[in-house]
Amino acid sequence: MSRILSRNSSRHPSRTTGGLDVPPATRATRPGWRDPRLWIGVALVTGSVVAGARILAGADDMTQVWSASTDLVAGQTVGADDLEATRVRFGDDLDRELYLAVGEELPAALTLTRPLAAGELVPAAALGEAADEDAVAVSIAVAAEHVPPDVVRGSRVDVWVIGEGTLGTGGGRRGAGAEPVLEDIVVLDAPVVADSFASATSRQLVLSVPVDEEESLGLVLAASGDDRVRVVGRG
Repeated sequence: MSRILSRNSSRHPSRTTGGLDVPPATRATRPGWRDPRLWIGVALVTGSVVAGARILAGADDMTQVWSASTDLVAGQTVGADDLEATRVRFGDDLDRELYLAVGEELPAALTLTRPLAAGELVPAAALGEAADEDAVAVSIAVAAEHVPPDVVRGSRVDVWVIGEGTLGTGGGRRGAGAEPVLEDIVVLDAPVVADSFASATSRQLVLSVPVDEEESLGLVLAASGDDRVRVVGRG
């Protein structure tokens, strides 16, 4: 009997530390396929792969469309310098068709039918045909203080002419009335005076004047030479 106990104790030796029996150390075993930790790891890896695939697929859905590179006004002719490519994800194809895709060729001459802010996407509905062929471009010089500062390319204005009269004291005109000669005229160009030329006394305006307004145009050209032209913005 003592021999049997001796053999068993030699196979599973134990240590005594501080009067306490310490069980023998066991070798760690690899987790089996039934171990839940293995399946949790597999699920995490699979989820990461699926999420990455969805992100890449979403990136492929981005469409490049044109947006305004700066503030644009109604009536302005749109050129390459006025546009920039922007990547956008649309909810469906119908929304995508409402805007100008970068891959599509733009018509040679397009004008805006409404203003666009910088960064705003350019809708196809905001573009119209080029300027009316029954109009001529006329450049006039107007005293800078007689042109509203917010008149820019594409603005619509009325042109008034002050009737001829004698100059009074202080540079005013006595007995001279004013009347609108050209109404609802599109400004084709209105160069802004640079800071270095801030002392300039006149401002150039290029107007689109209908050809049937020849008589009125003659009055404007004659009045612009002696500072009798006033420009009024239509908002």
